Amino acid sequence: MSALRIVSFLPAATEMIYLLGLADDLVGRSHECDHPEEVRDKPIIVDCALDLGRMTMAQIDVAVSKQLASGKSLYRVDEAKLRAAAPNLLVTQNLCQVCGPSGNEVSQVLKSMSDPPKVVWQTPRTFDEVVEAVRALGKETGTETRAAEWAENAGSRVRQISAITKTLKKVRVSFLEWVDPIYSAGHWIPQMLDWAGAEDLNSRDGADSVRIPWEQVLECLPEVILVAPCGLKTPKALEQAALLGSRPGWSGLPAVKEGRVYAVDGDAYFARPGPRLVEGVELLAHLIHPDRFAWNGAPGAYAVARQ
Repeated sequence: MSALRIVSFLPAATEMIYLLGLADDLVGRSHECDHPEEVRDKPIIVDCALDLGRMTMAQIDVAVSKQLASGKSLYRVDEAKLRAAAPNLLVTQNLCQVCGPSGNEVSQVLKSMSDPPKVVWQTPRTFDEVVEAVRALGKETGTETRAAEWAENAGSRVRQISAITKTLKKVRVSFLEWVDPIYSAGHWIPQMLDWAGAEDLNSRDGADSVRIPWEQVLECLPEVILVAPCGLKTPKALEQAALLGSRPGWSGLPAVKEGRVYAVDGDAYFARPGPRLVEGVELLAHLIHPDRFAWNGAPGAYAVARQ
């Protein structure tokens, strides 16, 4: 096998690359690839086409919707940098145009290259498909053993949690992937919630997250509310959780009365279909059943939202 030169346009795939011991083979990344910390030294080849830094959540939602409705991409690929990196393997996705460069723009750029790299498309919609994506990348890069070891360990950790929660009463939760407007949980999140001993009647297993009216949250009478805005760390999620206090009926919800509204690091543990989803299950188990599960991960993974 010739020496690998990998470019990742997808943060979750970048985490898989480091997991598989391929850090030295990574020659380019997207601006959102920020874990592990040392990846920040790698060249940025794809960036965001919109300036979202000072926008509110509602403004971001409108800007993104307009960009996609116009047929434009949310991402800008630097063709000169991509050619200079000379990758022979490029990992990207066609799952969610909000989360990373997808088919159209990548295909257009590759057409301009005299020696285009092989493209690995990652399109997981469930937890099991994330595990398979790791295995597939391992097969593609000659690291099948590492991938298989991680998959076995991940499955074991999840099974240990599920075995305990199956004996417990399900806890009603509302997992919010955006708060203005409200977006329900989708893709792999419902499965993770189930393993952690919770149920979210508004979630969509294996399907896209969608907008829902606030009334649907009220009707569920959640005992735990988890605020995990896509792409945001805990401090920003905490700011967004505070916005929910102005919603009608907020103070009457069981989760609010019991002080069980949590802002979580959605970017690290829930939004990315990568290795840290396993820690996401462990975090959910702790927040939903704190008397049965400890949290031994990063201290900034979550915070209790002030009521």
